[in-house]
Amino acid sequence: MINARGLTRTFNTKQGKAQTEVNAVIGADIDVAEGKIVGFLGPNGAGKPTTLRILTTLLKPAPGTARVAGSDLFEEQLRSPRLLATSPCRYSC
Repeated sequence: MINARGLTRTFNTKQGKAQTEVNAVIGADIDVAEGKIVGFLGPNGAGKPTTLRILTTLLKPAPGTARVAGSDLFEEQLRSPRLLATSPCRYSC
């Protein structure tokens, strides 16, 4: 089971000489029951890959919490990725 609350992630980008803060994910709440298969759909720029990178511990949210099968993703980073499987879809699926 996956439970995530308030996942938020921002990035700093450069546009010319100015730096701009981009909100990739803002306060995402996700609940997935044990044994379920989930499709993660949304428009371009909605933060889908960023959210999946957070859930697979490749990125750390600031702020936010997430638990997978009862394990805190950010306190037990070595155990948590083994509990998730992702299959990215590129171009046309």
